[in-house]
Amino acid sequence: MADLPDDVELGGLLAQMQQLQASVARAEAEASARHVVGTAAGGAVSVRASGELSFDSVEIDPSVVDPSDVALLEDLVLAAVRDAAAKLTAMRREAMGGAVQSALEGLFAAGVEPPEDPPGPGELPE
Repeated sequence: MADLPDDVELGGLLAQMQQLQASVARAEAEASARHVVGTAAGGAVSVRASGELSFDSVEIDPSVVDPSDVALLEDLVLAAVRDAAAKLTAMRREAMGGAVQSALEGLFAAGVEPPEDPPGPGELPE
């Protein structure tokens, strides 16, 4: 484990870690309060989902409902659900990434060096 520079106090690091924790909690709460809409077939099928990863509604344009081709409708609904899930993942990643990035910038500004790359295969640590 790396030693801390002499000018970095443990109390300051703990305070910054608490700020990071609060920042991540805020970002998670904000992401949970948001909604996304996944679509398929140019919007003919849409699925609304919350940032809490719950799917709230499905809307289907009657023009894509063909009683003789239920499999197509099933595929469209599945595509819309997958689109919504991808949007939720991206939204949450963006929210969490921003919180962590700003906290890390504050931590490194306090004099803590970012971790070095680990040694490669066959290399010994210095």
